[in-house]
Amino acid sequence: MIRTLLFILAGWVFLQLPLRAQTADSIKPLSEVLIQGYLSDQNLLKTPSAAAVIDQIQIKKQAGNSFIPVLNTIPGVRMEERSPGSYRLSIRGTLLRSPFGIRNLKVYMDQYPLTDAGGNTYLNLIDINSVSEIEILKGPDGSLFGANSGGVVLLKTMNKSTDSLSVSAGLQGGSFGLIRQNAEVLKQSEKYQLKLNEAWQKSNGYRDHSSLDRKYIQASQRWSYQPGMEFRSVIFYSDLNYLTPGGLTATQYQDNPRSARPATAFLPGAADQKAGIHNKTLFGGLLHETKISNSLRHVAAVFGSFTDFKNPFISNYEIRDENNLGFRSYLELASNRSGLIKPKLHLGLEVQQSNSDIANYGNRGGIKDTLQSADRLKAFQHFYFSRFSAEISNRFIFEAALSLNYFKYNFNAGQQSTDLLNRKFDPQLMPRIAISYLANANLTLRSSLSKGFSPPALAEIRSSNQVINSNLEAESGWNYESGLRLKSTDDRFRLDLSAYYYRLENAIVRRVDDSDDDYFVNAGGTNQYGLELEIQGWLIKHNQTKLIRSLQVTSSITLNKYRLYNYSVGSDTYSGNSLTGVPGYIHYTSLSIDMPSDFNVFAQHTYNGRIPLNDANTFYSEKYNLVQIKTGYKINLKSGSQLQIYAGADNLLNERYSPGSDLNAFGGRFYNAAPGRNFYAGLQVKF
Repeated sequence: MIRTLLFILAGWVFLQLPLRAQTADSIKPLSEVLIQGYLSDQNLLKTPSAAAVIDQIQIKKQAGNSFIPVLNTIPGVRMEERSPGSYRLSIRGTLLRSPFGIRNLKVYMDQYPLTDAGGNTYLNLIDINSVSEIEILKGPDGSLFGANSGGVVLLKTMNKSTDSLSVSAGLQGGSFGLIRQNAEVLKQSEKYQLKLNEAWQKSNGYRDHSSLDRKYIQASQRWSYQPGMEFRSVIFYSDLNYLTPGGLTATQYQDNPRSARPATAFLPGAADQKAGIHNKTLFGGLLHETKISNSLRHVAAVFGSFTDFKNPFISNYEIRDENNLGFRSYLELASNRSGLIKPKLHLGLEVQQSNSDIANYGNRGGIKDTLQSADRLKAFQHFYFSRFSAEISNRFIFEAALSLNYFKYNFNAGQQSTDLLNRKFDPQLMPRIAISYLANANLTLRSSLSKGFSPPALAEIRSSNQVINSNLEAESGWNYESGLRLKSTDDRFRLDLSAYYYRLENAIVRRVDDSDDDYFVNAGGTNQYGLELEIQGWLIKHNQTKLIRSLQVTSSITLNKYRLYNYSVGSDTYSGNSLTGVPGYIHYTSLSIDMPSDFNVFAQHTYNGRIPLNDANTFYSEKYNLVQIKTGYKINLKSGSQLQIYAGADNLLNERYSPGSDLNAFGGRFYNAAPGRNFYAGLQVKF
């Protein structure tokens, strides 16, 4: 706590320094940063939400082979990787129900939901370099996006470029057999834009039995075929294969952190069963936007996906055929008249249906054996949404939004069963009220109230124990939040502060049976108090006369005081304990330096506090310090072409830590070791 108070005090003093305005560099001033998550451009400074924007410049500062270091720069966001390709993502501590994958968040690519009707998101399919910008809306936000209890992530695919034609390609190699190749073609004119991305990434992994191989191709286009009329589309295909080494006990983790989970007297090991994930997915979306008049706009989108999913696991071999289909449409009515009040209204709906054929076989050394069970599940969800916002006297922004959410699923249990069983949840209203006040040109105060609602995902209803749990209830809760954004007059320093309280009911949590299979239960609730603070400062900003042309510092803290209440599993009661899987304290700092001859250095440090690994709080992962660095050098070639050479290092302190621990793991197999000190280097050429 003393460290936190000193950090806040230092940041405040920093903001008071009398600084002279400099020429603008490539990073936009806060007053110009726009977010589009609320369906139209909105100034980030005035936005009455805990929102963050990661632009293409910030993405390119990182290693370029994973979402993890990119998203973990944002306070309140925590992304984990148990082994290469095995992503988990939480916003404000929501990993208790996610042994793998992403749940109780909503993720969109452009305006198409990547999250299917069954509540699952395959973010690990996406290549980070195909994304040009990421917006994060923290806290439950179902007013426009439907069921979620954690937040919303929006991925944008189109580049903001003035080039009419550009072609780029890159090659990267690194420790543990990392090799990565990517290419991009961007063609644009006044009325048309086409972007093609291709990438291949392969790694042997730090641990035994942890290799990854992913092939990815994506096409995005925008066509303004006549004034006020526009078509947009996205399509991608991903072929993802990675092996899962499994969790280790504390003794195994200390003795040999690189080992895969060994065999026991009752179960074979991860390598013996060739445990892994094999996912082939085709996703596509088509959107049409019509500007009916100067004040009325209509947007309609259709989207769908097909997934061939195979998961040889220690106890069985699962095969899933999944298809998802959906539609999203809304109207925007905005006043184009000048005046004290500038109102805007959105009305719309989103509809999704997912069909999953799931079969489990015995696993005989990575080969499917006798059929154990086969079920067909269908999830259907739709919601109607409305949002009214008004800017008053250029100082107040008021938002009132409401969605009405419907969710149901049906299933045929058993291969020969013809009985259709149904579970329908009561319709749920998800309101959101928010207000911001521009106290002066440099300070905005904000406050909001919102409800979260997240029904169980299909992977929780029908988990790896092959039992369909139709009694699992949705989790829901209310989030109360206030914050402020502050910047210096010359926009060289910025501060963003959020404080919130979220009370969650009917928390869905993972359990593991004696056969090491997952199942899920409603265990009670959580009280979640949080504080998020971020400060950015330019000590030197675009000064062409010094050795260091630009020097930017970013620092943030995340404080979590999450406690269980009315929380019991069987005869065990854990009320008052810390919420499993959530660190109490995270401190992030980065330093970005630009030097002459287009030489740059980017370094970042993350301190992560210890994490409770089980509900009883009898096991904790150790705190750790993660230091990463990347240097780059740009060479301007003939005809405007450019070559960039870069090299970097991860975990410079060679810390032993578990970045994606298995929570409430049976037999104490909590730990998944991260790589020790490792390196990479590459080049990128643009024509």
